[in-house]
Amino acid sequence: MLSESSIAVRLFLTCWIVFALHFATNTVREIYPALSLGDSFSFDVSEYEGIHPDIFTLEGRGTFINNNPGASMMGAVPYLFSRPLTDRIVNSVQISRRAQPETEIAGYDTIYPLSREFYREARARGLDVKFGLAAGIMQAFLMAPLSALSAVLMFFVLYGLTGNRIASVLLAIVFAFGTPVFFRTAQLNQNLLVAHFAFYSLVCLWRPWRKDFTPGSWSYLFAGLFAGWTVVLDYSGLVAVLALGTYAFSKWYLTDPDDRKTSQLVLLGAGVAFCALILMGYQWYCFGNPLLPAQSYMPDANFTERGYRGFSIPSASLFVQNLFGLRFGLFTSAPVLLLAMMYPLWLRTNSERLPRAEIVLIAGFTLLFLIFCSANQYGWMQFNTGVRHAIPVVPFLFIPAALVLTRLPRTIAALICVIGVYCSWCLAMYRDVEQGLGVLESVKSITLEGFRLPWLWTLKNMGFVESTSAIPILVLAAAVIWVIWRFGPRTNIEREAA
Repeated sequence: MLSESSIAVRLFLTCWIVFALHFATNTVREIYPALSLGDSFSFDVSEYEGIHPDIFTLEGRGTFINNNPGASMMGAVPYLFSRPLTDRIVNSVQISRRAQPETEIAGYDTIYPLSREFYREARARGLDVKFGLAAGIMQAFLMAPLSALSAVLMFFVLYGLTGNRIASVLLAIVFAFGTPVFFRTAQLNQNLLVAHFAFYSLVCLWRPWRKDFTPGSWSYLFAGLFAGWTVVLDYSGLVAVLALGTYAFSKWYLTDPDDRKTSQLVLLGAGVAFCALILMGYQWYCFGNPLLPAQSYMPDANFTERGYRGFSIPSASLFVQNLFGLRFGLFTSAPVLLLAMMYPLWLRTNSERLPRAEIVLIAGFTLLFLIFCSANQYGWMQFNTGVRHAIPVVPFLFIPAALVLTRLPRTIAALICVIGVYCSWCLAMYRDVEQGLGVLESVKSITLEGFRLPWLWTLKNMGFVESTSAIPILVLAAAVIWVIWRFGPRTNIEREAA
């Protein structure tokens, strides 16, 4: 039987391969500062002015995006290391195009006029290949491995709670591919990164796979750093800091007095403060004020007239849409998460599996975060992006949902998981929620028209390839994954057992 560490390695590699295979070519706003950081160590994105609606110019200071810099800072790292290769490819393409001048720039085959205009502008500026390569690198070497790491940690959490190794690894796979983690991993996305880092912070303090674990000083420090970084990624991370900070204090307070040190709370606060200083330094450098966010300076846009630049009192209708909307609802995008609502039905008989402190954290964080999302009026703009703002609650909700699955009859649990993974996979492949039945349109289209990979579909719409059949690539990936699980690296424990 495989050891836990060997399963973790295989699970990580499996998730990384599948996530990277479903890369989407969307050039989101966070990519532009990542490119500027990688090219010139600057947050100024003047080179890309006018190419994206979320880019604005502040006279006398420069051109920036209207969001926090955390995702861009992280995306810049793999892009920087890839520049020797990407620069060579981009230069080669530009030389080839100059040698064969075109009378008309090739178009992008889509029903969306803004997408056609974006591609035309990017091609005219000679940025189309650069954007595609950069997006792919940031996805394959940042988003994919971080999501794979979350799947591995979910395996350890569930194994610690259930003691069932096989069930835990299967449920970790459902977490990776049966929830919006799959959909959002396809591109650089700050909301999913908030989910990952909030989950990492929880794991630092909890570690249910280690019985009688007491968080030490390093646990509090890293928990503070991970929680604090969620705010550098997005201001919704303030909810994560509040919830996880309260949870950390409860863990500290309930610790045996002989093991409890005030310095542990200081380290937790130091981790959060360090990240706060990074964000404040960014805002001071870019906008001249360490406290006001980027949204304070951007031009008026949709919903900025509501409350403070689009953030107002919670909206009941937006709250409901964030959960059940056909285009960006959390539960319509991931029905398996609805099982978390069933957990209280057998709380009394199952309380030894999920301790009270963690129950309070999961319920409190989920509710507070959804209320925050219902106050963020930009949530209405998810009609063409799919589920996004509520993503950070996914790892937390999945834990009780997974425990419910372990209590259901195996046939029913397996059926729920298969349907959930298939629906999530369809959404990750199809990606368009604006048309027809919203998230259900992906299931309909993929079922009737066949599997497809987002990046291959984009190449087809650009005229680079004629066939978009994903079957050969999926078969090859399946073969590689089979080899990983059948002949992958073995731990010392496995060698001794052999």
